[in-house]
Amino acid sequence: MGEMVSFASNGRTTPGYLARSAGAGSKGVVVIQEWWGLNDHIKKVADRFAAAGFVALAPDLYHGTVTRSPDEAGKLLMALNIAQAEKDLRGAVEHLRGITARPVGTVGFCMGGALSLFAACTNPEGVGACIVYYGGHPKVEFDFDRLRAPVLGHWAEDDDFANAGVPRFREEMGRRGHSFEFFSYPGTKHAFFNDERPEVYRRDAAELSWQRTIAFLNAHL
Repeated sequence: MGEMVSFASNGRTTPGYLARSAGAGSKGVVVIQEWWGLNDHIKKVADRFAAAGFVALAPDLYHGTVTRSPDEAGKLLMALNIAQAEKDLRGAVEHLRGITARPVGTVGFCMGGALSLFAACTNPEGVGACIVYYGGHPKVEFDFDRLRAPVLGHWAEDDDFANAGVPRFREEMGRRGHSFEFFSYPGTKHAFFNDERPEVYRRDAAELSWQRTIAFLNAHL
């Protein structure tokens, strides 16, 4: 359904996977990778958004590197240049806005969940809805004063890494009066949405979170 493209990013180009169905409307969503890289799973998620009527762009924040090794993935996460990632995400938002002519949504998973919220904070005019799936990254700082988009959060019940940030998100957004809604899914672990990881995938939680995600995007974009 999709294809690899290149888009402008602060004077350079960044690769990404662009998916749009024949009946896709004028709503766009930036799909942000887990720490593994822009792998087939993330491309399939972009395809699902396209099938649901969106134009989806998944930027390749590792610029060609993909891994299946948790050790290497952890190193790639920590080595990610956050300033460059901000430029890549901004470029993805602007590329989609060039197609849709309206603010877009961001959705990310694990590392990408943190970067979804980061992109919403750094692109307040370009992002109209933000979705976080069990997001966390120790090097990402959020400028909550700039956040304008409503935020939907999906969290696993058993996930010490990602859940450690939830109280701060609630406090920072609540204190500023930002619109947000968080859901915790009973009996789940980190990455419960990833159907290519049977050891953690939970179909019931994944499907419910997907329904909420699509409804949220349609309501706010």
